[in-house]
Amino acid sequence: MSAHGHAPTITLEEATLPKDSILRKAPLLLAIVGIIGLALAYVTGGGDDGHHKQFYYSYVTSLMYWLSIALGGLFFVLCHHGSRAGWSTVVRRIAENFMITLPLFALLAVPLIIGMHDLFHWSHADAVANDKILQAKTWWLNSGGFIIRVIVVGVVWTIMSVTFYRWSTRQDEEGGDELSHKMRWAAPLGFLFFALSATVAAIDWMMSLDPHWYSTIFGVYYFASCVMMIMVAISLASMFLQRLGLLEKAITAEHYHDLGKLAFGFVVFWAYIGFSQYFLIWYANIPEETMWYAHRSTGGWEWVSLALAVFHFIVPFLFLMSRHIKRKKFTYAIGCLILAFAHYIDVFWIIQPTMEHFGHSHFSFHVADILAFVGIGGLFLAVFVWRTASKALVPIKDPRLAESLAHENF
Repeated sequence: MSAHGHAPTITLEEATLPKDSILRKAPLLLAIVGIIGLALAYVTGGGDDGHHKQFYYSYVTSLMYWLSIALGGLFFVLCHHGSRAGWSTVVRRIAENFMITLPLFALLAVPLIIGMHDLFHWSHADAVANDKILQAKTWWLNSGGFIIRVIVVGVVWTIMSVTFYRWSTRQDEEGGDELSHKMRWAAPLGFLFFALSATVAAIDWMMSLDPHWYSTIFGVYYFASCVMMIMVAISLASMFLQRLGLLEKAITAEHYHDLGKLAFGFVVFWAYIGFSQYFLIWYANIPEETMWYAHRSTGGWEWVSLALAVFHFIVPFLFLMSRHIKRKKFTYAIGCLILAFAHYIDVFWIIQPTMEHFGHSHFSFHVADILAFVGIGGLFLAVFVWRTASKALVPIKDPRLAESLAHENF
């Protein structure tokens, strides 16, 4: 409540992108940049043998990076409704706009099928025929099953994201608590499908690149990054919108403080899962498992491993611990950018050494890595900005919006 006893409100005009905003023209430009970036990545990522192994490894690295934000958006929305949260109402639409990019990622997963033989060692019949470990895993690692799972995962993501997005935007017109009630009841089932689909994608699209290796908590490892990245993405997007003069009074230091606390918490959770994975593999000392870390400890990859520990845990842990850092946009933005950079190191560190293991012997960074990052990022941001410009920036008729606008940390 305000000092005069009136519940804080926000009008549709205050929550809508102006018609003359440059952001309304940005989606087309971003899409063009994305398409050109991917085309150039394909050209530069080709080899003399006619294969495009470098392109596909660069592609899947950037795919999993940007996908983590979209999946994080879905999880944020599910958590908001499942926990009946009030504080996050004012930033929920931003999370929904990230979430609604998931149908795009369902399409962007198709090249994984096309480039299957350039990416996955287990997809080669001769490799399986001479490898008892791969033979024991053919019940899961087979081309037909992989294709089916890509399709199923894409359909699940599309249905979930479109359903929650439509319910939320319908409430902007209809108001009332009926749609909020429907989303609250659908959220628990959504958690189940989210967990299964995200885990399958992480295992199939990342972990199976080195088919001898496996980790029973790899899905949780990737999930931790997804949640961390959506807090970063919401925070940076909110700051950008406020730089344009939007939502200046709606999103306050109180909201940034909570987003920062959650980002900080999942930095620690990521480190816990990562260390647990490493420690158990080190202790068991099984060759098929330890080789995964051995590949990341030689040939220049040891420096990437060190950078990952420094920038994904030590620096953000010490930097974001302070309450004051999280409540000041400038310093909090620095923390968010550090995490965004660290997450790319993480995904690169997981995926790229596999290509080095099967083809090269040392760390390398290719121009196709940059072009694929720009390409997929351009398409991702094109959809995000398009949806941001098409609807209200906050769910203006959500029953708990006033509570969110008045939110305070104590």
